[in-house]
Amino acid sequence: MNLSVRKIVISGILGAITILLGVTRLGFIPMPTLAGSATIMHIPAILGGILEGPVVGLFTGAIFGLFSMYQPVPPFFADPLVSILPRLFIGVVSYLVYFSTKKINNVLACILAGAFGSITNTVLVLGMATWRGYLPPEVSISIGFLHGIPELIVAAVLTVILVKGIQRIRSTKA
Repeated sequence: MNLSVRKIVISGILGAITILLGVTRLGFIPMPTLAGSATIMHIPAILGGILEGPVVGLFTGAIFGLFSMYQPVPPFFADPLVSILPRLFIGVVSYLVYFSTKKINNVLACILAGAFGSITNTVLVLGMATWRGYLPPEVSISIGFLHGIPELIVAAVLTVILVKGIQRIRSTKA
């Protein structure tokens, strides 16, 4: 595992952004459903995976998961198998999707990485909540569609905007 000082620092910065989104509630979009809110808190993990690789994506996802576990709303997020384990894969999946498609088109790669990172979060969290008996399958499916689709769209759009902006800044400094 190649863990440079840069990767540790960027993981910390993205983790701090995740915590800031959670503490200020800016990372939650209120929804009148069982889940209570849709989230954009997975965006830093997606960015970490795309911009710095799977290890940074994993660490940032872990910070997101820990925050979810210590702020358990809804209560099943107190279970680390629901709150932490699924979030470890957000940045890793985003990395794999981005790096397997970026040679085709960078914007498309960003859209797909954001979308698949978001899908990973939604499917794995709701799947684990169902598997652990916290939610019946039909509720998980409803939440997945009601919250997952808007989260996917927002993640895809924000990922393109943020990655392209950061890449532009990096290219002018090189």
